[in-house]
Amino acid sequence: MAKKKILFINQEISPYVPDTELSVMGRELPRAMQERDHEIRTFMPKWGNINERRGQLHEVIRLSGMNLIINDTDHPLIIKVASIQQTRVQVYFIDNDDYFSKRQMTADEKGIDYPDNGERTVFFARGVLETVKKLRWVPDIIHCQGWMSAVIPFYIKTAYSDEPSFADTKVVTSLFEKNLNSDLGPGFRQSVEYRDAKGSMLSAYDDKFDFDELGKLAIDYSDGIMLAQKDVNPMLAEYAKEKGKPLLPFNEDWADGLEEFYDTVYPDV
Repeated sequence: MAKKKILFINQEISPYVPDTELSVMGRELPRAMQERDHEIRTFMPKWGNINERRGQLHEVIRLSGMNLIINDTDHPLIIKVASIQQTRVQVYFIDNDDYFSKRQMTADEKGIDYPDNGERTVFFARGVLETVKKLRWVPDIIHCQGWMSAVIPFYIKTAYSDEPSFADTKVVTSLFEKNLNSDLGPGFRQSVEYRDAKGSMLSAYDDKFDFDELGKLAIDYSDGIMLAQKDVNPMLAEYAKEKGKPLLPFNEDWADGLEEFYDTVYPDV
């Protein structure tokens, strides 16, 4: 197969956060594709529980400094970078004091989901896409993993559809088991609005935008779906089948199959 440019947008990546199936896949997918000579870029949030000194993170001044407006409020975008020594995979981190640096991950120290998780996922999504534009790098495929990346497919097909960086990009979404307990709150539809991405476009989904509704949104606007776990949410797996999306079934030996799946989603010309 022809070598591709693949943008991985991950909610979690080991070893920067504790090992879970999601964080290990966040590390292993980019590693495997890089070892197969594909050109990759990898992003994740700079969660507050990440040890910057141990992970050797440093700010990329030329990429930082932009303000993203969400719900009429400016939020500074900070970009940091580090490399996973064992895999030589470089990781870009999306940072902001209010949304990430001073917080834990999905939930606070008491295990309660943050009420502004909707704004956080919008900031993360737009931060990644704006940074990729600054890098002047045009991905063939964007591979999203975790609910924090679930609005990326929606943005690619709406707000960023006319951007040269993403005009021909195809989107793959990995499905995992539920790891978000609360919904994103009544303000999510307003938070997501940007350019041609309108809150009214989400009218087909339940009023309470929870993990399942985010999954449906990602499926609806993706070009292919990967079942990343054996026990993935069965409702979302069935939803993807009903939508007729190209589907990569769960397989513990996924690397070769994933390459072939990328070819199905983005065939070589």
